[in-house]
Amino acid sequence: MPALLARQNDDVAELIRFLRESRKVHLPAALELSKTPGPNLLHQIRELSTSLDQHGRPREAEAFRDLVRHCLNSTDFGGLGLDIDQPLSRDETAQVVFLASAYLEALNSVDRSREPATPLTQRPAGRRGMTLAEKIFAAHDVERSGEVKPGDVIRVDVDWVIASELSWSGMASTYDDFGKPGVFRNDRIWLAGDHVVDPRIMDHPKIKPLVEASEKARKVFKMTEYQGMNYTIMHTEFCRERAQPGMLIIGSDSHTCSAGSVSALAIGMGVADVTMPLVLGQTWFKIPETVEIRFINRPKPGLGGKDVILYVLKELKRNTVAADRVVEYTGPGVKYLSCDARFAIANMTTEFGGVSGIFVPDAITTDFINRRKHPKYRKHATYYQPDEDAEYAETHIIDLDKVESFVARYPSPDDVVPVADVAGTKLDGCFIGACTTAEEDLILAALVLRAGLELGLKPVSHGKRKVSPGSRPILYNLKAKGLLQIYEEAGFEIGVPGCSYCVGMGADKAGKGEVWLSSQNRNFENRMGPGAIGSITSAVTVAASSFSMQTTDPRELLDKIDMKELKHLLGTKTAPPQSITYVHPASEAKTTEAHDVQAPISTTSQEANADVRRAHATTISGKVHKLEDFIDTDALAPAEVIRPDVTQEELGNGCLKYTHPGFAQRVKDGRNIVVAGKAFGVGSSRENAVAALQAAGVQAVIAKSFAFIYGRNQPNLGMLGFVITDEKFHELAQDGEQIVIDMERRKVLVAGQEFVFQLSDLEWQLVKIGGMTNAFRLWGKNVLETMTGQKTPAHTVSGVLERDSSAEAMQW
Repeated sequence: MPALLARQNDDVAELIRFLRESRKVHLPAALELSKTPGPNLLHQIRELSTSLDQHGRPREAEAFRDLVRHCLNSTDFGGLGLDIDQPLSRDETAQVVFLASAYLEALNSVDRSREPATPLTQRPAGRRGMTLAEKIFAAHDVERSGEVKPGDVIRVDVDWVIASELSWSGMASTYDDFGKPGVFRNDRIWLAGDHVVDPRIMDHPKIKPLVEASEKARKVFKMTEYQGMNYTIMHTEFCRERAQPGMLIIGSDSHTCSAGSVSALAIGMGVADVTMPLVLGQTWFKIPETVEIRFINRPKPGLGGKDVILYVLKELKRNTVAADRVVEYTGPGVKYLSCDARFAIANMTTEFGGVSGIFVPDAITTDFINRRKHPKYRKHATYYQPDEDAEYAETHIIDLDKVESFVARYPSPDDVVPVADVAGTKLDGCFIGACTTAEEDLILAALVLRAGLELGLKPVSHGKRKVSPGSRPILYNLKAKGLLQIYEEAGFEIGVPGCSYCVGMGADKAGKGEVWLSSQNRNFENRMGPGAIGSITSAVTVAASSFSMQTTDPRELLDKIDMKELKHLLGTKTAPPQSITYVHPASEAKTTEAHDVQAPISTTSQEANADVRRAHATTISGKVHKLEDFIDTDALAPAEVIRPDVTQEELGNGCLKYTHPGFAQRVKDGRNIVVAGKAFGVGSSRENAVAALQAAGVQAVIAKSFAFIYGRNQPNLGMLGFVITDEKFHELAQDGEQIVIDMERRKVLVAGQEFVFQLSDLEWQLVKIGGMTNAFRLWGKNVLETMTGQKTPAHTVSGVLERDSSAEAMQW
């Protein structure tokens, strides 16, 4: 007993030291904790929190209560799974002590942040009508003008940064290149191990470094939000338990927009783009236009968000009305869509071509948020709605009554047909999973399988069947409700939470020539594995098709489902209508001169004193390499080259290797200026796509349009890219044609004719400097002020710390 007390006293002394050094909390010298040790340190931490309350330190006291809650929470729900009445091992005690330091550092993180401006209850007179997305942008504008419009270049405060273990590998490298400056908020980093990790391959030499890098980030940055590998697909539990209405979220994955299901403005970007707010808590945006999709009527029973978004893609096509725009989902039909259904729709807005997708918050949103386990993930919700006179670029009406079970045929997410049109297609595999497949979908699919089994259907012996729930909490719920057993009886292998076949880069890859039906969100060439053929549909359609291994309409089995049972399994209760207080972005008097037009950035003297390369001369010449519409990032950077140890030669040779054999060699032979069609760079957020083009020797990319994330990745990596929509240019710029780009005059010469193009000064400066990393080396933490021409208003803090301690406390 004396030895136990001594150890616990040492641990408590460590916590008191954290309080003193990190938070300047000096508890009285006479403070004595219990002389009789409890079974473990958690008892002392509870006592310590009580003492902190008594001595006027409620924030620190609450942080310790959160710490105890985290430690006692089950591992199935993101905690450590400790027992307060059982002794802890030294390793477990060390985890508790580490988390104590992390929770206290989180308070410092909050103190470094600006207090959010108090929203207005009424719209100020004379303010332009704004969309929901514009209001969230305006609320996060560092200048707090209260109003934005499309085309404005603003600097914004960011609420969360999210990443996967795969994207973190690149972010860590960029962070190192930035000079390891520390992170802005250790409590607002969400890092999930999901893309390629799997217990079967965790020791693989290409996987192990990814795991180690994530674990290092947890320790160095003192992350409070970290559950390790295969706890959740990065979007799943983040949306279910953390993202809140009105937040601005930046993620290193194209499906970050999933959080639009809970009315957050969530935008996927590339590695350098995401590392910036990780370090600064800020980034920049050119405000996009907003398009409105109005839902009317209601879908038939058993049809969820996946079939709705496939119908949207069928009717409107990808990279058309949504391209480079935020998509707002509104209308009377929204009330018939659960937050899980909205998740699938917001998630696949990236396949639609949108910058992000977001639902206007309503009673369903508030009920979903209010049912969360932890109050801190409810209290920051801010409810905005579009003004009645909001200016949408376009409005389209989607009749939910016309939604049926659809299939998007390989390899295009908008080649959508009713399942009856492809019924009978023989399949080699059926996959239910990926981030777009929510808990509601998994439950529905299980009920379809049960209906089939009860009818006497038996799964044929050939073919592969797999289900990978999106998180451990969902896996736990499915098991507790007896639904996992149904999947097993129907011949499905149960996988760990992760991307699995959807990325085809880890343990699960479809074989060459295999035909799969999947509930994932993307069906590009080679997506599920080199040479594999995958079409996408809803989970219930995959389930119905899995018995015969032939594409099958699920309607007959859906009709046998008791919707009351479904409601019970989902835990849905008929709640009384909740009134929502919608607010407006705050307006604050500007303390600095307004910058309505971005001034050119002069870097001559600074560059002379910095080790910075210039990526381009002012005139670039070469030959045209002609490419078509919808060149996707999976093709530009195949899965095999997305690894930390890839060489420049491998990266360049891999570019378009499968879809355009010989591309790299033709670039070497002089066709070094790509001229492409619409939505160049569509698909995932992998900035490896830009790097692969650079490694191949491409000097510039000219397209009719760029996918949003890819378009930002180009200047951030120092790659010249711009849009020319003039059809005459594309007629003349044939493969092998000589071409000259004059950057000073913003003109292109081809076949004896000149064409004008637009490129912002910010983008051109990034290209000249060689990308955002070099820009950060030049201007450090003032980089965004310099690049956008905006000054930082007076820094308002909510606590006692004025200094930025992140670089000192959390060096990489």
